Amino acid sequence: MTRSKANSKKQRGVDFKKIRRKVGRKLPPPKNTTDTEIKSKAIVLPEQSVAAEKAGLAVNKKGLTLKELLQQTSHHNAKVRRDALMGIKDLFIRYPAEQKFHKYAALEKLRERIGDDDKVVRKSLYDLFKVVILPGCKEDNQELIISLLMPYIFNAMTHLAVDVRIMAFDFLDLVLEFYPPSFSSYAEKIFQNYEDILRKNQYYLQDKGKLKDALAGLVRCLSLLPWNKGETDLQNKDTGRRVLHAFEVDVSVSSNGFSYIKKLKDLMPVLINSFLEFIPLVHAREGLVGKSFGCMVSILHSIDLIVRSIAYGTNKDSESPSSQGGPDVAVWDVTISSALLKKLFPHFPLNPVEHLSERDCDRLLDLNMVIAKIFFELNEWTCLPPNLLGTFLEFFEDALLGKFWKAAQSGKAVWEEHLAQLLSFIPKFVSRGASYWTSRLLQAFTLTFRESKPGSLVKLACLFAIEDMLTPIRSMLSMETSNPKYLELQDALHAWIRYLPLLLIQLGDKHPACSQVVLRLQLHIGQCALLNPSLVEMYDNMQYSLQDFYCTYQEGGQICYGPFLRLPVESQELCLCSLYYFSHLDLPILKSIACCCLSANLDPYVLFRIIEILHSSYRDGHITIADYLSVFITLVLRFKVSLEIGSAGFKSDPFCQTLKSMTTVLCSYMAQMGDNSLVLQMIEKVIIDQIPQKPSLDNSCSLLRMLVAVDSKPTRLSEQSIITLGHHLSDYLMDAVQCIPEDGDEQGTPSIQLSTRHYYLLPCFFLFDRCHKIMNLVLKRMGSAITESSLSAISDKCTQHTRNCLTRVNAVTSVLLLMHKDAKLQQIMSLFKEDIDNITQQVLSLQSSGRISMTIEERHEIQCAFERMKIFSG
Repeated sequence: MTRSKANSKKQRGVDFKKIRRKVGRKLPPPKNTTDTEIKSKAIVLPEQSVAAEKAGLAVNKKGLTLKELLQQTSHHNAKVRRDALMGIKDLFIRYPAEQKFHKYAALEKLRERIGDDDKVVRKSLYDLFKVVILPGCKEDNQELIISLLMPYIFNAMTHLAVDVRIMAFDFLDLVLEFYPPSFSSYAEKIFQNYEDILRKNQYYLQDKGKLKDALAGLVRCLSLLPWNKGETDLQNKDTGRRVLHAFEVDVSVSSNGFSYIKKLKDLMPVLINSFLEFIPLVHAREGLVGKSFGCMVSILHSIDLIVRSIAYGTNKDSESPSSQGGPDVAVWDVTISSALLKKLFPHFPLNPVEHLSERDCDRLLDLNMVIAKIFFELNEWTCLPPNLLGTFLEFFEDALLGKFWKAAQSGKAVWEEHLAQLLSFIPKFVSRGASYWTSRLLQAFTLTFRESKPGSLVKLACLFAIEDMLTPIRSMLSMETSNPKYLELQDALHAWIRYLPLLLIQLGDKHPACSQVVLRLQLHIGQCALLNPSLVEMYDNMQYSLQDFYCTYQEGGQICYGPFLRLPVESQELCLCSLYYFSHLDLPILKSIACCCLSANLDPYVLFRIIEILHSSYRDGHITIADYLSVFITLVLRFKVSLEIGSAGFKSDPFCQTLKSMTTVLCSYMAQMGDNSLVLQMIEKVIIDQIPQKPSLDNSCSLLRMLVAVDSKPTRLSEQSIITLGHHLSDYLMDAVQCIPEDGDEQGTPSIQLSTRHYYLLPCFFLFDRCHKIMNLVLKRMGSAITESSLSAISDKCTQHTRNCLTRVNAVTSVLLLMHKDAKLQQIMSLFKEDIDNITQQVLSLQSSGRISMTIEERHEIQCAFERMKIFSG
């Protein structure tokens, strides 16, 4: 029998005694515990800080050097790589010298990230290149920089990831933006990569935004071809450059250039097929979305640039294919034209089935304009079907008449931008002879020319087109004028020429580039008029409308200057050159030109150019001698100079010097006119009538110089002219010496005084030498002047009258002394000793007179004048 569990439990003993302890009480350590606590002191070593190790080094805001940042660009973590690129950007901005000294090493390391798998890293690298790296290397060795980057860019273009390939084209655009010449070295490979990515777009370019970016890059690359560089100038509306497709390219087609064209030929079908894929969207209910429209525009622009490259990149006149550097050049042309005729042009014009919004209508207009430009470009070098040509010409006519943008005002900008390019094709149609379509296009062109906004791109394009049409129209008019078609050409040309002066006035000085184009066209028309009598009358009639361009006369005789004075000197030169080609210049326009010459705002160079051109026109019989001399007298009589007094003032006044130089030129031209006696008869009365009016001293001197230039010894002047001069030259001589300080004055040196006095007195000395009677009358008049002034001082005790009397005495004394210093005049003066003694006696009487109240200083001044007179009276 077994034992129960209860009995067995009671017999068991206790192994460990459980001790109950209070909570929170710290237990004492066991008695057999070994103390393992270690105590030590800190050891401080100097110069062990990381920041201290980088003292004096260029670091970014996080304290990292360029070497450390470049190492982190290869880190496995994308965030670290991105931060490293941003740190390099920060470091280079803080320390530009770091980039200058380490740019090539940095490029070698950074280029590895062009094909980075992370999108953010590639974008950071793109920003770093665009903002810091490439702008800082623009002045360095470009070939080395390009050779470092291009292999990695091309490698990224073959990456399996679509995003990497697309981003590679962005890097390519960036490089070409800073180094455009590098394109020619890699063009063939670049076009090959574009062809590859476009051929496979249906597989991995479903995102139209990515396709749009790729196509936009292709357009930029095609624009860099030498045959297309002239086309890019169309986008700049403010340069005033010529908006024409017809340009001259000084680029020979080498074997490398021929390979461009071969690659372009391979690229054309791919572009056409890509465009056809978008055609269904034109008729879709939702219309053209922005990305799809951008793709279609870029495709058409690329096709247009390729057509231009083939048209101008090969020699169209050569019949030998081998001369182009390779075989089958003619076949290429047929292949391309066939592809365009069969696939692209049949869809023209792109018309929606249902009504579209204004935005979609503008987009269709944009596409149709580019297709039309491609067609007319192709029509330059190949024969296209007549029915298709009629379709495009009808569209061209509607575009000229503005039928598209009138329906939607928002489309006007699109219409103007593309119409400016289409206008350059009109001269080609005109050069092929008059036809039904030529007449219609010219009428629409004339309407566009008149209604387009002054200074706009369309107006500039019209002006250039007219200039190109001058030669073919002139040739047609010279051959036959009875043909009604040729008469239409003549009427159109007449309308254009008649509008040019009005356009110049509308442009004013707000559009100087456009004004210069108009003036150049006007000059070209004048040159053509010399060779074609039918243009002479058209050109001559322009001068009546050009008067307002120079100046106009308002009520009260006020002059209102036109735009001519405010234009640049280059434009003024063109305008003046065109004056020569008028078969006759009438007096009204000559007056307007003369008024411009009198303006203080006219450049002296332009003033003398006007005089030169007018003289050439007179010499060739375009101006009558009476009108010619009338202009000369008007210039010297009304030219305004400064009112400063003193030799220093005369010497420094630019207008005074201009008048002197102008008078010298005019006198030389008058001497070349032929019979001086005839010239003197024409100008004598006009000048003599002006002398009593007392013009300013400089103007009077210029008039006298002109009179002396055509007079002779003995004088040919009439008796009445001699009497008039004798009565008024005394006042002129006294005014001249009064305006010039005496030798003791501090305003000028004696040499300047003598030369200035000699200039103003010399014309009178010539007259005295040629006609002794004039000197006799002048001496008598001087004596009378002293008598009159002394009587005024006696009758009126005013101090001012006494001062005037003394001034008159000093002036007469100075004039007589200057005359006495001239050997010839000294002999002539001896003939009139009685008159001179009379003057001396009047001065002596004035000194001894007690009837005139004078101070001691004034009496001493009279005494000095009398002592000076003894030189020539003794």
